[in-house]
Amino acid sequence: MSYTYSNLKTDIRNYTEVDSSVLSDSILTTIVKNAENRIYRDADSDDNRFYATSNLQSGNRYVTIPSDLRIIRYAQLTDSSGNQVYLEKRDTSFMAEYYNTPGTQSGFPKYYANWDANYWVVAPTPDDTYLITLAYIKQPDSITASDASTTYISNKYQDLLLYASLVEAYGYLKGPADMIQYYEQSYQRALQTYAVEQQGRRRRDEYEDGVIRTPLKSPSP
Repeated sequence: MSYTYSNLKTDIRNYTEVDSSVLSDSILTTIVKNAENRIYRDADSDDNRFYATSNLQSGNRYVTIPSDLRIIRYAQLTDSSGNQVYLEKRDTSFMAEYYNTPGTQSGFPKYYANWDANYWVVAPTPDDTYLITLAYIKQPDSITASDASTTYISNKYQDLLLYASLVEAYGYLKGPADMIQYYEQSYQRALQTYAVEQQGRRRRDEYEDGVIRTPLKSPSP
């Protein structure tokens, strides 16, 4: 059964045996958002992989960062002939030195670097209009948007979301240490299987990688 936000709030209150007079909706919103952020920081998932395209303009070395970006995966340029090149990541000191080198100021960009919270910078400065494709991990949607909301995790990995929320809830309630430890261990077990699936099994191909096999144990003598 998938979780809606309403279902999740009910289960958190039932598991902690605390009603809405203590765990109000506003408090649970913070608790669940913290739980979601913890999951997203601990392991990425395919549903958060996103692509955005825009055009680099001639003479403008700056690229606007997508507002929902969390982690950049790669940046790719396409010229008017359809040729594609992956940009190489560098730091800003490298870019500053590059721009100070005679004869390298403009051309087909080869590098990109973080500039600030809103922009990247590329080098050389584009000498034409180029299509840029950004592949990144985006800020996920939160189940807390409404009582009827669901998310990828609440639909497929209910135990992971519940355990992460209970760790946060017991921490807020200053609950028994053994209960916090129990749900923390439950969260870690659920996280491990989630990460194995998301970052391992879902990104395999049986034709290329073969079927996953569990090694057989030799019988005891």
